[in-house]
Amino acid sequence: MIQNMKNLLSESLSKKKLAIISASFIVFAAAFGFVIFEMTKKSVVLTLDGREEIIKTHADTINEIFDDMDITLRSEDYVFPSVNTKVENDLEVIWNPANEIELVNGSETKSVWSAAETVGEFLKEQNIEITEHDQVEPKQEEKITGNTAIQIEKAFSLTLANGGEEKKVWSTSTTVADFLSQQGIELKELDRVEPNLEETVKADDTIKVIRVEKVTDVVEEPINFAVVTKKDDSLNRGSEKVVTQGQEGLVSKQFEIIKENGKEISRKLISEKTLKEKQDKVVAVGTKVAAATKVVSRGSSAPAGGKEMYVSSTAYTAGCNGCSGYTATGINLKANPNVKVIAVDPSVIPLGTKVYVEGYGYAVAADTGSAVKGNKIDVFFANKSDAYRWGRKSVKIKILN
Repeated sequence: MIQNMKNLLSESLSKKKLAIISASFIVFAAAFGFVIFEMTKKSVVLTLDGREEIIKTHADTINEIFDDMDITLRSEDYVFPSVNTKVENDLEVIWNPANEIELVNGSETKSVWSAAETVGEFLKEQNIEITEHDQVEPKQEEKITGNTAIQIEKAFSLTLANGGEEKKVWSTSTTVADFLSQQGIELKELDRVEPNLEETVKADDTIKVIRVEKVTDVVEEPINFAVVTKKDDSLNRGSEKVVTQGQEGLVSKQFEIIKENGKEISRKLISEKTLKEKQDKVVAVGTKVAAATKVVSRGSSAPAGGKEMYVSSTAYTAGCNGCSGYTATGINLKANPNVKVIAVDPSVIPLGTKVYVEGYGYAVAADTGSAVKGNKIDVFFANKSDAYRWGRKSVKIKILN
């Protein structure tokens, strides 16, 4: 019996040893297989969204690498080399995932997927040309992130008239106030802007900056003297005598002047001061009426004796333009229509001289005239028809005294 137990124990130990050996072989085989599996993997350098890491893979293509990493690629993603490239040891793979970008271009807004790294690269990718006058936010050198919104304001030309000087400038759609700020234009208190600062700037607009200034101006002006007449019965009617010479005064006037773009548009008197008083001119006017001298014709024949001379003659009436009705010697021609009077140049024929005028008769040189100069006389008629009939002609006269 003891022998049987020994046999059984020996058989049991053999089975255990066999099991242990089998298990060890399996573990060894698995470990060896794992080592072989790992040793056969290819080494790949991945740059994933800017982060570099090294992986081991049995993938045949780059696309399988991303499948193994549970990464879903978009058509807009940047992958280099292409996803169909065969995987080789020490292969370098770059992946930049696309970002959803909100693009606002003028009045158009849309969402665009792009793997561009900067705003500038994105704009080139979208074939959007940007000039130096256009506005882009964020700036073109800014990095694109997952929540980037890009706004583009295209510039347009317009005219800026600053103080009357015009020039062509560029601007984006903004208010007049912001436009002037962009142009570095400062407004003073009185300046005006057309259109209003709140208005929106549009293409081909003309923005006017009217420079307004208020200044004062002091000027000195003469004060004209008046001519004062007073009656003098010691002087013959029609004669005058200056009693006091007139003198101009002087006044200082201060004006408030408004100028727009350097041009005066309004002038307002704000103060006035007399620097020198004026002195009026005083003239004595004769009122003495001389006795009318009637010269009665003694017939059509000329008197004997006397100095003869030929003169140019015209005719006038008491009511002619500029005539007072009184002669230079004070004869009232309207009150004495039958008087025979001629106007003369006193330097040729003295006033008061009695004369005989051929075709007119005896008369007295009792009047003068501004047009009566030299050897010329103007004969008086009571009515215009006689004066017109006399006309202009050369006549012979005789000086009787």
